[in-house]
Parts: sequence; C-alpha cells; structure tokens
Amino acid sequence: ARFGAVMCCCGPCAMYRRSALALLLDQYEAQFFRGKPSDFGEDRHLTILMLKAGFRTEYVPDAIAATVVPHSLRPYLRQQLRWARSTFRDTFLAWRLLPELDGYLTLDVIGQNLGPLLLAISSLAALAQLLIDGSIPWWTGLTIAAMTTVRCCVAALRARELRFIGFSLHTPINICLLLPLKAYALCTLSNSEG
Repeated sequence: ARFGAVMCCCGPCAMYRRSALALLLDQYEAQFFRGKPSDFGEDRHLTILMLKAGFRTEYVPDAIAATVVPHSLRPYLRQQLRWARSTFRDTFLAWRLLPELDGYLTLDVIGQNLGPLLLAISSLAALAQLLIDGSIPWWTGLTIAAMTTVRCCVAALRARELRFIGFSLHTPINICLLLPLKAYALCTLSNSEG
C-alpha cells in the first residue's frame, strides 16, 4: 500500500472508481490465457490491469467485508488450486510492469514466487536425507521453523495482534498439501477447472 500498488485487490473487498473500470472493461472481460478464455482469478487480473493503466491500488485497513469461505478440505483445495493458477498466470502478466512500480515490489513478488519453490526444495532435500541415510534433517526443520516464526512475529508486531503468531501452524499444511497443489497448478496452467 505504501507504493500504491497492492498486487491483488480481493474480489469482495475491492472497490474501483467507475471511470477507471470503464477504461479497462473490454480488456477485463476478454481475459485469455494461452488462447483460451480464463474464468477465474479475475480479481488479481483486474488489479494488474489497473496498475498497468497507471492507477494506484491501496489497502484500507478500516474496510469491512464479508465473503464465503470453504468449510471442508475438498472445496478449500479447489479454491487454492484456482488461486495458485491465477497467481502464476498474473505474475507472468505483471512481470514487465513491476520495475515501473518499485524495486521493492519486484523483490516482493520474486520472493512470493521463489519462497514456495525454496520451501519445496528444502522439504524434498530433507525427505531424501531421511530416506538415504536415515538421519533426521534437523537443520532443515529448524530453518523452516525459524523463518516461519520470524515472519509470524513480525506480522504480530506490525498488526499488534498476537493471533498472527498462530499462523505458523500453517507451515505443515503448506508443506504437505499446498506445495504439491502449487506444483500441479504450475503444470496445468491452461486448465480452467478448479
């Protein structure tokens, strides 16, 4: 928000000036990926179009919005698959735009995309070590736990809410469920089914 370039204004939480939306409506409605219509990830796509057109996208901490969230594992995984495909697709779309916005944003987007890759490589290396020589890869677990804890503590301090420390429990879910799902999403980018 400091740079006026929030990279994804989430659907139910986003508001746009009508005049800005009118300028981009044709591009927005004709969203294609590899020659096929794309019918998901429209919030991230519209955000990128707004930024490419020179508009600012900002976070408003006082805003309150309601949305529907999955209540069981299967719908949650379908949602995460759609989101992963959308993130990959629109990261490719936004890549040329990033340097025009700010160097920090470029670094942040690279980190968001390389972070899961590095986590996956670390997890696979730890699993390989366990299978090959039977030793427990404590250094990998310790590094992942330390990075997760630091990130969650920074979020808790910045938001002044201790509940953000609990987000560190998301790491095992990420490693066991979401990383394989993201790999599948990357291999099936052209698929519009969720």
